[in-house]
Amino acid sequence: MVDSRGHLNPGDPDVRLSRFPIGLDELVRWVWVSRWDVPPGRTRPQRVLQYPAFNLVTDPVAATLYGPRTVVDVRELAGTSWVVGVLLRPAATPLLTTTAPAALRGGEEPFPQAPVGEVAAAVHDDRAVADVVRGWLAPDAGRVGDAGRLVNRACALAEERPDIVRADELADAVGVAPRTLERLVRAHIGLTPFWLIECRRLQHAATVLRREPDADLAGLAADLGYADQAHFTRRYRAVIGETPGTTRRLARAAVART
Repeated sequence: MVDSRGHLNPGDPDVRLSRFPIGLDELVRWVWVSRWDVPPGRTRPQRVLQYPAFNLVTDPVAATLYGPRTVVDVRELAGTSWVVGVLLRPAATPLLTTTAPAALRGGEEPFPQAPVGEVAAAVHDDRAVADVVRGWLAPDAGRVGDAGRLVNRACALAEERPDIVRADELADAVGVAPRTLERLVRAHIGLTPFWLIECRRLQHAATVLRREPDADLAGLAADLGYADQAHFTRRYRAVIGETPGTTRRLARAAVART
């Protein structure tokens, strides 16, 4: 199981989620499989603040390439079904589509070359899913170039280094000029280097408030590098769609129900 901070309301008993790497580390971060069986007449909302990367998602009918969103995405699950997703590394995007990444930010396009039938036949066995996806995407792994590797590294550093809170600091960390990093990141995922940092901070904040609803907001804002609690609250509300205080209240209510 691979940990993820992107899923903001995990734990629904009607929804099972697994994640696993497949060994194509320059191309694929992990594969995720969601299976659900929701009682008739009900839905299960799934709230996700996506990682700053593209997802290649196969359902029982077709495959779709989804660009990253910079606000929380809510999907309502109903009935009984599944999806298999591939969280791509930034280097993968120009290898899999000729559409400019910025044009797919928050959008999607069909991916007809996906082996939908093979994925569907394997969907109840994670190892079988891994084998299908690995065989499907392995030829593209050998096409990753230096620019893609640099953007992969920038994304990893933005996520792993809490001391990096500005885009110029990220550029210094990967050893390129800020304008060069801006151009390369936009060319691979259609986003800015600063969003790589902001996404990490807000994913972390939402995770902390869900797991530790009594966390001090001023202290959390300072730990994440925000100028003050008010700035943190504005950014959190703009992206997550609720205030940090609301997230805390909902987390406390969830604890009380268990």
